[in-house]
Amino acid sequence: MPDPTLAPRRVYLAAASVLAIVAAGPAMPETRPTLNYNGATGLIDMPSGEAQPDGQLSITTAHFGPISRNTLSFQITPRLSGSFRYSAVRDWNANIPIPDQTGTDSFETYYDRSFDLRYQVLTESRYLPAVTIGLQDFAGTGVFAGEYVAATKNILPNLKVTAGLGWGRLGSYGEIGSPFGPRPEVDIGRGGNFNFDQWFRGPAAAFGGVEWQINDKWGLKAEYSSDAYVEEADERGTFERSSPFNFGVEYQARPNVRLGAHYLYGSEVGLTAHFTLNPKQPTVANQQDVAPPLVRSRPSRAADPDAWSQEWVSQQGANPVLRGNIAKQLEDDGILIEALGYTSQTAQVRIRNTRYNAEAQAIGRVARAMSRTMPASVEVFEIVPVVDGVPLSKVTLRRSDIEALDLAPDGAESLRSRAVIGEAGPAIAGLTYDPDLYPAFTWGLSPYVRTSLFDPDKPFRADVGLRLSAKYAIAPGFVLAGSVTQKIAGNLDDSRRDSNSVLPRVRTDGNIYDEEGETALEKLTLAWQMRPAENLYGRVTVGYLERMFGGVSGELLWKPTGSRLALGAEVNYAKQRDFDQRFGFQDYDIVTGHVSAYYEISKDFHGQIDVGRYLAGDVGATLSLHREFENGWRVGAFATKTNVSAEEFGEGSFDKGIRIEVPLNHLLGRPTRDSGTIVVRPITRDGGARLNVDGRLYETVRDYHETGINQQWGTFWK
Repeated sequence: MPDPTLAPRRVYLAAASVLAIVAAGPAMPETRPTLNYNGATGLIDMPSGEAQPDGQLSITTAHFGPISRNTLSFQITPRLSGSFRYSAVRDWNANIPIPDQTGTDSFETYYDRSFDLRYQVLTESRYLPAVTIGLQDFAGTGVFAGEYVAATKNILPNLKVTAGLGWGRLGSYGEIGSPFGPRPEVDIGRGGNFNFDQWFRGPAAAFGGVEWQINDKWGLKAEYSSDAYVEEADERGTFERSSPFNFGVEYQARPNVRLGAHYLYGSEVGLTAHFTLNPKQPTVANQQDVAPPLVRSRPSRAADPDAWSQEWVSQQGANPVLRGNIAKQLEDDGILIEALGYTSQTAQVRIRNTRYNAEAQAIGRVARAMSRTMPASVEVFEIVPVVDGVPLSKVTLRRSDIEALDLAPDGAESLRSRAVIGEAGPAIAGLTYDPDLYPAFTWGLSPYVRTSLFDPDKPFRADVGLRLSAKYAIAPGFVLAGSVTQKIAGNLDDSRRDSNSVLPRVRTDGNIYDEEGETALEKLTLAWQMRPAENLYGRVTVGYLERMFGGVSGELLWKPTGSRLALGAEVNYAKQRDFDQRFGFQDYDIVTGHVSAYYEISKDFHGQIDVGRYLAGDVGATLSLHREFENGWRVGAFATKTNVSAEEFGEGSFDKGIRIEVPLNHLLGRPTRDSGTIVVRPITRDGGARLNVDGRLYETVRDYHETGINQQWGTFWK
């Protein structure tokens, strides 16, 4: 238990630390902000007032005594950051008599999922420290809940000090009063609710520490902790907390890897490993790519008047020859010319980009190729990106601008100011399609990994196997596609946890699908995509839509090319598939649907709201917010609230999660349109579950519209 005789000494130490920070004088050059055992910017177990570099993703694994923490953190903006943490406390019920080992006391190892938010209200200046306000475990069970205000100041080029005030578990040792009133008792229940009534309530306590960066590799830390570990140490006896002081040494093994060893609370040795990655910085130094073709400038009309003749327009067979010439220029770029049409001064090509993640880069390659192949009289290039035969936009460029700005220092920016991005519009007169492009069959064989996370019986399970996929483009707009999977190894079928859901089991029977679907028809669909009218896009998909449901899905999207707002509607008839994922169905079926609004808040942030009926028959809304980077990375979060109560939903109270989309060209160092999506849900339940359908229109369309092309316009000349 805390020694009351130490309280005056703690207050003195805290006051001295704050005084040292405020009176430290002019700001010194800052050292790299480091992470703590919670994966937050901080000292050892305590937070600091600093923030990580904008956009940084970090993964922390930390262990001391019976406690393990694994944290994913993201610096959402330069001031705002968030974390998701999965914690484990061993020997949780060791001191509980066997007859009383029920509910949360039944676990030998207690697992907990929690979310944090931090906001830096002040950045460090000449005389003021960096100050951050934080919420720890603000929407979970409350076991690890705490709030704080922390201040950090660099007082020497390699020495910084931190002082702060904590509440909740960060106010549990050496309390100095309850400035904002009493704190309600923590109810360790199903979690997932926002504990507003607890924030910054109850006893407050001071914490602080110092960090000395010896050189660019080694650093030392010391701190005074205000966390008494009441639940773990006092009540359950999982370890002995005999001192509030922690000490440690850390080693920067690589620019994105930091390791630490620490002595904590007078009794335990702890280890940390921090791994960081910033989507704003390339992970591969050199991109392996085919060099772009050079722009070919036309001779002047006076020097070669014959080159400017317009007689070629009426020549028989000119279209397939010109189309073939452009295609030959682009055959190493993975860009297909679907159609070509022209007048004497304007040429329009419809292109299918199969390689470049940045559509602007593909457009730039096509513009160069057209400069090398089209007759001199053609001054206007119209480039129309096409997906599955559907035109999505039109980029109009003047050939003379391309010739003039090819080697200009600000060529991309200047060209963008003169380019026009608009609706694809009607086809130019004489537009002729390549007859060899349809029908077309493609296939691929690739590995797959399927995971199950956060099961208390076994927190991580995985299957690995092979996926055989095929696609048959019947005609423009019509695609037959499917995939078959074969498990090779894994333990997903080991789960024996029966669903306790009171809702239709639209997702919580996933372990049965894993067990019975070792060889599975993952999906088999026929899709029709169309343009019903200007600014409108349509889709109808029928078949085995996903591993758990088949049916029919219809969608309509309104999205002007230059608009930051899009509106959509989707209606589905879904029937639950047999567990073996062959061709049969179960009895459960339902009609679901949503109306959606999409908004590009800024060039960095994108929001989406979907309102409608979900697979279990519940009605509600999903709110999503994503940070998007110029290279295609997307990091975001989503939450769904429906008319299902927290009690009916079960553990977690409502559906929520984190989504990270990683363009593989960023990691592989070569052009590819492939990407990987990681979705982390604290728990999968049946409430708020939506049908998974490939080819939803907004994600198909948006990268080819003005904002998407603008975001990556810097790649035009690459």
